[in-house]
Amino acid sequence: MRWTPGDRSNIEDARGRSTLGGLGGGIPLSLGGVVLLLLISWATGTNFLSLLSGGGDVATDTTGTSGQVATSPAEERQVDFVDAVMKDVQGTWSQLLGNRYQSTRAVLFRDSIQSACGFAESATGPFYCPQDGLVYLDLGFYEELENRFGAPGEFARAYVLAHEVGHHIQRLTGIDSRTRRAKESQPGAANAISVMVELQADCFAGVWGHAAAQQGRAASGKVELEPGDVEAGLRAAASIGDDRLQRMATGHIAPDRFTHGTSAQRVEWFNRGLTTGDPNACDTFANQTH
Repeated sequence: MRWTPGDRSNIEDARGRSTLGGLGGGIPLSLGGVVLLLLISWATGTNFLSLLSGGGDVATDTTGTSGQVATSPAEERQVDFVDAVMKDVQGTWSQLLGNRYQSTRAVLFRDSIQSACGFAESATGPFYCPQDGLVYLDLGFYEELENRFGAPGEFARAYVLAHEVGHHIQRLTGIDSRTRRAKESQPGAANAISVMVELQADCFAGVWGHAAAQQGRAASGKVELEPGDVEAGLRAAASIGDDRLQRMATGHIAPDRFTHGTSAQRVEWFNRGLTTGDPNACDTFANQTH
């Protein structure tokens, strides 16, 4: 990917708010183990840290700081990357939605954070909070996406952000409120509805990818895809399907617990957005895949 660092106006840096904690069950995990569980938890909708602690709460001691953040040049480049992608994704949707679009930001945190949707840990994974209209991300997620799940490349990382902004689009267009009401009226179909919501967010991520694939964008400071980027994005979508992650976590697949869709479904809908660039092609509710 070709991208240019900006002024970081598309992010909120909350990495200086430190949180100390441990598993209620006293099971020690390395940082890599924790981030592995956050990736699986994000993709399956199950908090595996809570499961490992015997279903108990995670004990935490949170201290907010406004001091300097311990960081590295590589991490700061990732911060600039998130800012650049958020700016570009939002620019695309602003063009598509016109005055209906309302801007959002990515909140970068470490370990845990208090959002308008409640207290969230790294194990929650990247998420969008409709109550405050913000995207939340622990940068450690990206390392596991590449190193443990075989989805390297900047476009794979950008796909994750664009997916979360896809949920923002669902909120702005009323899809989020409609699906919430549907879950309340059909509790037995809640997981199936969640799958359709997540697959649509994948398709919306592809809609941005279609725009970013247009040649000559980098000359005006926009994100521009390079050869191999699309393949990296498709690998990322395939690597975090419910079926694959359930098998990795438990050794078996439970379709009734799917909340994001299979690897094949995620690739299909992400690719649909990539090839068409049309949000109208992302109606997962009318075109259910199995």
